[in-house]
Amino acid sequence: MSNKKRQFTLIGYPLSHSFSEKYFTEKFDREQIANHEYFLSPLVQIEDFPKLLAANSNLAGINVTIPYKEKVIPFLDEISEEAKAIGAVNTIKIEGGKLKGFNTDVYGFEKSLVDFLTQKEKKISVDNALILGTGGAAKAVVYILKKLGIEPILVSRKKGKGDLTYDDLDTIIFDECRLIVNTTPLGMLPNLDSCPDLPFHRINEKYHLYDLVYNPEKTVFLRRGESNGAAIKNGLEMLHLQAEKAWEIWNE
Repeated sequence: MSNKKRQFTLIGYPLSHSFSEKYFTEKFDREQIANHEYFLSPLVQIEDFPKLLAANSNLAGINVTIPYKEKVIPFLDEISEEAKAIGAVNTIKIEGGKLKGFNTDVYGFEKSLVDFLTQKEKKISVDNALILGTGGAAKAVVYILKKLGIEPILVSRKKGKGDLTYDDLDTIIFDECRLIVNTTPLGMLPNLDSCPDLPFHRINEKYHLYDLVYNPEKTVFLRRGESNGAAIKNGLEMLHLQAEKAWEIWNE
């Protein structure tokens, strides 16, 4: 049996506060999975991706984060039907020299969101939701919301990128959208003071705020919502779920 390590990595930029390396390294130790290694590969530009592959012939799987969930697709040999429908990839399986892309964000987000919306103390029925951001993570969120029968309204800082800009958020729209999902990196370490530009004074106990950011545990977005009585949830459970789904894919 070969002693070569089975390798896994995360691509994105920057990666200084990555979840994946610690998660999988601890998983390998805890479950006594020998000859497995997980490391970070911060790529300043996606054009460096082929160099990474050439330099690491034992790679079996790759996680993908901001800003490459969409940009990595042209480098792949195949993508799953779900990832194709979403237009974003966060997991790559390497087998027989071929790269196949998947999206496990949808799995993690759906399970964690349903749990959040159906918790006994603050159960909520949602028809519309505000999605803050329009990147690769937002695409997975939109896919799941539509699957659950919730109409997503995308909000962007720039006109034309989403359905609305923050300046377009009038009272009627805001009052109708009791679920707000932040898919932007605002509030994430090291930019702890940044926050989406929302009319927080309108948020109350009827709102649910979900932030894909997990570090810190409570972003300014979540803290301001919670102070007004809203139910809040960060992206940590989603990350655990999507990571385990990626592991499952790599070992199929």
